[in-house]
Amino acid sequence: MELNKDIDQFDIPLAKRTYLNNPNSILFKKLFIFSPFLLLIFSVAALRFNRNVELIPLNNLKFQVERNLDTRILGHLPYNETPKEKLVLIEPNIQVHMDMRDSLLKMREEAKKDGIYLVLLSGFRSINLQNDIFYSLKSIRNQEAAERARVSAPPGYSEHSTGFAIDIGDATQRETDFETDFENTDAFRWLIKNAAKFHFKLSFNKDNKYIDYEPWHWRYEGSIEALKVFESSNRKS
Repeated sequence: MELNKDIDQFDIPLAKRTYLNNPNSILFKKLFIFSPFLLLIFSVAALRFNRNVELIPLNNLKFQVERNLDTRILGHLPYNETPKEKLVLIEPNIQVHMDMRDSLLKMREEAKKDGIYLVLLSGFRSINLQNDIFYSLKSIRNQEAAERARVSAPPGYSEHSTGFAIDIGDATQRETDFETDFENTDAFRWLIKNAAKFHFKLSFNKDNKYIDYEPWHWRYEGSIEALKVFESSNRKS
């Protein structure tokens, strides 16, 4: 009994649960609470990164496709030969596309009223004729193809084959026919001021990096068909 009494008197402390203010545990709790938000942020960032990585080769591919679609030969774009049934004769040996006939003749008449006498030098040219013109320059001028292309389009690449191109001169200064000096004539100055009213546009201006300046060469863009024909040229110029 004495032993039991001693045991009863032995002070055994009660077990107590203590909570330590551990910084690491608080951090883990915060991370656990905010982990869905962090996961969302990382996911969005990863998607944007992947998208940017994918766009780089796609942009390069787009550039490559656009470059491959540029079908110029020696600076000239390709043009189909207009069917004979769409051509009309406006002067001996000069045919043009039927869509531009009225506008061209009206433009010449309006210029005449202003004391300007336009002379029509060349209209439609077949691909076969353009072939003769382009390759005959080799023997006449002893030039390489790239040099010849500065002043004459290769066959299949001339605006004249469409029937929508017309070469114009000044009837009072015929020495300027097919010469850059044509820009100094009254006829050229009148065209610069008035040609757009009749839907004509200078094809090869001084800013053209492929083809020499041709102040006498104008093209018609006054019909849907004409706009379709020259859509590529207007987009690339």
